[in-house]
Order: sequence, then C-alpha cells, then structure tokens
Amino acid sequence: MKIWYQSYVDYENGAAYWDALKAHLDDIVDEGTEVHIKGITPFDSYAHPVVEWRCAREMMAQAVQAEREGYDAFIVGHFQDSGLYEVRSMVDIPVIALGEASMLHACQLGQHIGLITINPRFVAGHKHQIRKYGLEQRVTGVHGMTFEPGQILSAIGDETRLHEVAALFEEQAKPLVADGVDILIPAGGIPMLLFSQIHDHRVGDAPVINGIPIAVKSAEMAVKLRQLTGLGVSRTSDFVKAPPEVIEEFLNHPKGL
Repeated sequence: MKIWYQSYVDYENGAAYWDALKAHLDDIVDEGTEVHIKGITPFDSYAHPVVEWRCAREMMAQAVQAEREGYDAFIVGHFQDSGLYEVRSMVDIPVIALGEASMLHACQLGQHIGLITINPRFVAGHKHQIRKYGLEQRVTGVHGMTFEPGQILSAIGDETRLHEVAALFEEQAKPLVADGVDILIPAGGIPMLLFSQIHDHRVGDAPVINGIPIAVKSAEMAVKLRQLTGLGVSRTSDFVKAPPEVIEEFLNHPKGL
C-alpha cells in the first residue's frame, strides 16, 4: 500500500518537522505500507483563509497527481481540511483529512470535544468545519494560541520549546475542560507531532489526541475496505465526480494573474 501524505509545509522551510514526521509515520504504519510526504511551495506560513485556499488548490492538483501515479490513498495532513469536499469529487482513491478524521474519532472517546488551534485567526474556519461535518453538538469549544505556522516549527526537536508550547496549550485547554470538554484536539499537524513526544498527554483527565496516526490508520482501513468490498464515497451529492475535461481545465488554468 502506498499513501501520499500532503503536508502544507515544504522541506526547505520545515526540514526538522519533515524528518520528525517521517520517523513518526514509519513507527505507526502497518508492515508493507509506504507513506510519502509531499509539500507545498510557498508553504502555509500565515494563518489566514486566503493562504488556506491557495494551499487547497495546490493540494487538489497534487491529489490528482497522486492517483495518476498509482497511490492507493491520499492524506490531507493539514487540520483545516480546506478543499476536502472538492478533492473528493476529483479522485476515486480514498481521501482522508487530518481534521475530519481526528474529530470523528474523538466522538468515540468522549461526548464533548474541544479544539485548540495555533492562532485565533483559524478559529472562524474551524467553526465552519464543525458545522460542515455536522458536529456542532459534539465539538463545543474552539480556542486559539498565538503562533504563526512557521513559529511553532521551531519547537520541533527543542525540549525547552516543547514544554513552553505545551504550557500555552494547557492554558487554553483548562477553561474548556472546566466547561465540560472531555477530549482535546490540537488543531494542526505540527502541534500534534510536537505533542506526540508526551506519553499519555492529558489536561486534567481529558486526553489530548494525536490525529496523525488516526489519519494514517483511517487511510489504511479505507484502502483495505475498498479492496474487500469496493466501498468508496457517494457520488450522489457533495462528491459527484467532476467530468474529466473539467478536471483538466482546473489543472491547466493559470494559478495567478
């Protein structure tokens, strides 16, 4: 099984993150599964919807490339999941998204879920995500720390910075737990990877989820279910397949003015 893992950081600007992510992925995959990390340039360096959609367009094009190159599944390794529904209408291989997979799995572990994003500018987008996934009654709180994506990368491989970021995370998490949240999700692949170094990470009695293995295992399961039963996304509504000429037009249209 071969899986394309789409990071929204490129190796040039996130070498320590990529190296740590590769080691983490190698530790969690099933025997025989290969996960290849791919990046986006320019990378997602500023928390804003305009950047999200610029990266989403690149992600969608790369998913088509992944399918054409024979990959069995595609992981959107970026919690905001921008472009997720659109890309599922473009390819037939399973597309698993870090945000969606993390939130759906969290529903099996607790009744009330809280997200903590790296920057308050992401909060509105996460609330749109929650509504789109129909999880308003389950994901009941979204708080934000005050990092840009590039800044939090500096904590990878730095134990002092790890504890500083964990303390800032806990500062945002405690009010959520006090309000009844019983599962906490760091809303980003970078903080998830960072906190994977903390065994049995909890704030009070509330577990802190690492969604990276959840997304990878979901992708492996989706591939196996497709092989066993033919199961794939519905083509009746949100994920109606775009005609080939429409996909080609999307791929070939200039990205900028």
